[in-house]
Amino acid sequence: MLHLIERLDRSQFSPSLIVLTGEGPLANRLPRDVPLIDLARPRLRHAWPALIGAIRRARPRAVVSSLGYVNLALLAGRWLLPFGTRLVLREANMPSLSLPASPRPGLTRWLYRSYYPRAHAVICTSHLMVGEMAGAIGVDRKRLHVLPNPVDASAIREATGAMQMPEAGIRHFVASGRFTRQKGFDRLIALFADMLADHRLTILSDGPERPALLAECERRGVGGRIEMPGFDGNPWPYYASADAFLMPSRWEGMPNAALEALACGTPIIATPESGALAEVAAAAAAPKGAVTIAPWGKDFAAAVAELRAGGSERPRPSLLPPEHEPAAVARRFEGILRQIC
Repeated sequence: MLHLIERLDRSQFSPSLIVLTGEGPLANRLPRDVPLIDLARPRLRHAWPALIGAIRRARPRAVVSSLGYVNLALLAGRWLLPFGTRLVLREANMPSLSLPASPRPGLTRWLYRSYYPRAHAVICTSHLMVGEMAGAIGVDRKRLHVLPNPVDASAIREATGAMQMPEAGIRHFVASGRFTRQKGFDRLIALFADMLADHRLTILSDGPERPALLAECERRGVGGRIEMPGFDGNPWPYYASADAFLMPSRWEGMPNAALEALACGTPIIATPESGALAEVAAAAAAPKGAVTIAPWGKDFAAAVAELRAGGSERPRPSLLPPEHEPAAVARRFEGILRQIC
């Protein structure tokens, strides 16, 4: 969303950003000319009245939201919004995988089917997601739009800087994402417990499951081969120096971290549940071997074990398809906004 805000044509659009809380590692990336409305209420049930009030005062032509539960709250309260306000919802995860994993799957599925068809536009991260939204959720295909995640490959590659070069005879892997059940790091640790001693893994970021994951590393005796250094605002040197980026996720939409790894020239091994990375692999401009999709278990383990260590060149040439270039994505986004407004 910050990429899109930064690149919107200011002669046609005047963006502002509403957040439940203004704290976070990306706060300094908001462009200076974009007003920030901080509701200072991290939980939606407390922030909802303030959110509706902020939209009523701003009277925007369109509201763009990218969190599933906020999307539903806006749709439920659309009768309170200024007349003519368009709602543009971006879905971040594949519904067939994320909805069954929600605390109340039946209720969540009913809410999606009841409310999402009322949106003026639903942004999907892949054609696979479009199919699910039109089929299982019942959104009119005319309201569905595919918008690739923007990835600034040039900036990412420049930020790799002076990285640690791979150690001879060691195959190094990296994974990244919030430490929650969705990301599947618990099973990745179990997999590495059965790997050879020359396989090393770095898991970046942080989250509520960190203590449990550290305890699991200790229990399985892999603390010396698996590192969890915490959140890093510049994870790309880790990505670029690794032989492969691993995605053991239980559900995703189109994971940005994986796309950023491709921008660093690092191939990906991912589960089929890791969103629509298979579409990236099938893209005409995608280099061969950029993305390997392997079901979790012996197939995933075999893909990791069979990976050959990369050469000494770091960062390697980008593996990212060109449709993720931020300026091009922003132009497509502007087209969606113009169409519904």
